Amino acid sequence: MGSLDMGLLSTAITDGAVQLPSFRLNGGWRSVTSVADGWQAAVPSATVGPMIRVGSIVLRVDDLRRQTEFWSAALDYVPREEAGNDDFVLLRPKDGVGPNLSLDQVRSTLQVPPRIHLDLYADDQAGEVRRLIALGATEVHWDKRPPDADYVILADPEGNRFCVVDAS
Repeated sequence: MGSLDMGLLSTAITDGAVQLPSFRLNGGWRSVTSVADGWQAAVPSATVGPMIRVGSIVLRVDDLRRQTEFWSAALDYVPREEAGNDDFVLLRPKDGVGPNLSLDQVRSTLQVPPRIHLDLYADDQAGEVRRLIALGATEVHWDKRPPDADYVILADPEGNRFCVVDAS
């Protein structure tokens, strides 16, 4: 086994395979672990500085019950149990991996095109589009969409747009 010491970062090499990198902190080496689609240090963020990650994406909704049903089924998320909160729901991944989706019942004007939207990756794009439409989504046709686009634009029951991207 060898290692490549890059000052503050180090990568171990075993039998030609690169292992997860490590970094030097307070004179010692700390390992890095893979979390979902990104990297997260295996030490508290307070000790390494202002490392942040997306914890929750907040979506404004009018009908909290309906949107909770749609997004729970769409993402296979579950609501976090909170007593007495009838205008906000935090949906979390069942396996705990990935960002939360928070639904906040606040009247707002739907902006088209949206300033921000979700890109949902699917190995079976056509199947997921059919499933989401059956749950209440609608397909959005956009005249500027390239013919070879790897995404399909949908809108949730309240018109909030998102894309289903072919990840295969």
